[in-house]
This record gives sequence, structure tokens and C-alpha cells, in this order.
Amino acid sequence: MLHGWGVNSAVFTPLHESLSQYRVHYVDLPGFGHSQMVEGDLLAWVDVLVAALPEHAIWAGWSLGGLVATQAALSYPQKIKGLITIASSPCFMAREDEAWPGIPPQVLNQFREQLGQNLPKTIERFLAIQAMGSETAKEDIKRLRDLVLARPLPDARALTQGLTMLTDIDLRQQLTGLQQPWLRIWGRLDGLVPKRVQPKMPITPQIEDVMLAKASHAPFISHQQEFLQIFMPWLALQTR
Repeated sequence: MLHGWGVNSAVFTPLHESLSQYRVHYVDLPGFGHSQMVEGDLLAWVDVLVAALPEHAIWAGWSLGGLVATQAALSYPQKIKGLITIASSPCFMAREDEAWPGIPPQVLNQFREQLGQNLPKTIERFLAIQAMGSETAKEDIKRLRDLVLARPLPDARALTQGLTMLTDIDLRQQLTGLQQPWLRIWGRLDGLVPKRVQPKMPITPQIEDVMLAKASHAPFISHQQEFLQIFMPWLALQTR
């Protein structure tokens, strides 16, 4: 399980009990939570993670973690059994010239500028954006914040690396090469990965898409039961 930008693997704490029948690795990305920073780009992160984690596992990634999991599945197809992406995009930044929906460039630039000024405040602001649109936004933000702040704040350099990935990485052309079973879970009210991304994604027999009607960017927090009703049966099917 791979978390998103600005947080750590403690965000998945609400899922621990439901997933207790499985051997789950809740991973702190490089420079986040208890993990050491790794110099380099997305490929460097993936190399380090693949070397540290068991082979033939299903990789599930939320937001930025989904981008990391997707790159891992592309780079190491023989080592990764399946892929789950949660509120994630192969290209997070909006590309107006291609009518590609995503995060406006100025939003990512603002976060980059604010990082050097006030790290905790920047992360808290990002958490607020992730819950926007959810009926339980206030509670979701508090829950995310409480879980995340139970661990050390991320390394500022790792946050910059992550923002660069969200800004620059575009895996769209490579997705047709993915052969693994792939579950994609989306939130219809997501402010960071707009619902218009999903219809633009490739469709093949091994891919399943589910759009949660009332969820925003953190469906496993805001709509835990609906999320698990999708997540668990798919997992059971791949691991039987």
C-alpha cells in the first residue's frame, strides 16, 4: 500500500482490520514517515521499493502512490502481480493544449513556493484540498491530519521530489503496455484527479473501473465501506 504526497502510510490505518487476513506492507515512500530519503527521480524510488518489497505482490497506490505503483508495474512486470490505483492519474498536471484534465500548474507552483516557508501549514492545506467535495470534509481532514501527524513530518527534499513527479511525469503513452490485472477506483467529486480523467484512460479486459459517486480524493477515508466493497472482492479474486 503506497500513500500520496505530503502524508505517510498511517493514512491506511482505517483499513488495517479489514485487510488483516492478508500480509500487507504499508510503505512509507522515500523521505516520508519513517523512510529514508532517496536521491533521484520516480525511477530511482521504484528501484529502491522493488528491491525492498516481496515479489509477486499486488501494489495498491493512492494519488502519488498510484503513480509510483504504475511505474513499478511498467518497469518490473515480472515482479508485480496486480495493480490498484486509488484517486490517481498517469498525468496529474492539467495539459490544456491536449484537453487533459488535472491539477492546474499554478496550484502545484504555489505548493512548491510555500514548502520553504511553513511545512506543516502547507501539508495541512493540501489535506484540505484532498477532502474538498466530500460531505464529511471537516471530519475527513481531521482524521487525515491526526493519522499523518502521528509520524515524523516528511523531508522537505522528498516533498519537492514528489511535486516534481506530479508536475512532470506523464505515463499515458506507456499504459497500453500494462498486462497485469488493474483495478482503478475514482471519486466523482475529486478536486485533484477530475472525473473526466477516467473516460480518457485505456480499457482492456483485465482493467476494472469503479467511480464512487459521493467520494472525493480520499475514498478509503470518507467512504470506507463502499471502498471496501470494491477493494476486497477484487483482492480475493486475484489472490485465490
